[in-house]
Parts: sequence; structure tokens; C-alpha cells
Amino acid sequence: MKSIDEHIQKDQSEIEAAKATGDGAKLRHLTEELKSLEEYKEHNPEDKHDPTSLELYCDANPDADECRVYDD
Repeated sequence: MKSIDEHIQKDQSEIEAAKATGDGAKLRHLTEELKSLEEYKEHNPEDKHDPTSLELYCDANPDADECRVYDD
């Protein structure tokens, strides 16, 4: 994906497809991913790139060990 908006649109269409086929596992995964993307977009309105899973995780959990940033 080139932008977070494209990723959100893709997830929304895939959620509809998963609902139509009754794929509950895929539906749960995509719903959680969509929620994370929407929260990231809300917290970073100026940022248009498609965030990685680590960026989504750190946005939701800034105090996690994996998200620490050290200054030299």
C-alpha cells in the first residue's frame, strides 16, 4: 500500500468479502487491523504513509520495551 487511506479501503472491502464467505478468523483479523489503522490515523493526522505493524503497535503501546527510543 502507498498510503494509510488505501490500506483502510482495502481492509474494508476485504471485511465485506470475509463476511460474505463466513470466514470468521479473517474477519476478526481484518477488523482488529482496521481498528489499529484508524486509531493510528487519528493520532497522526499529518502522516499519510502506510504504517508497519510495529508502528501500529507502538502507537497503541508507547511504553512497551520494543518502542523505546534511545538518544545518544
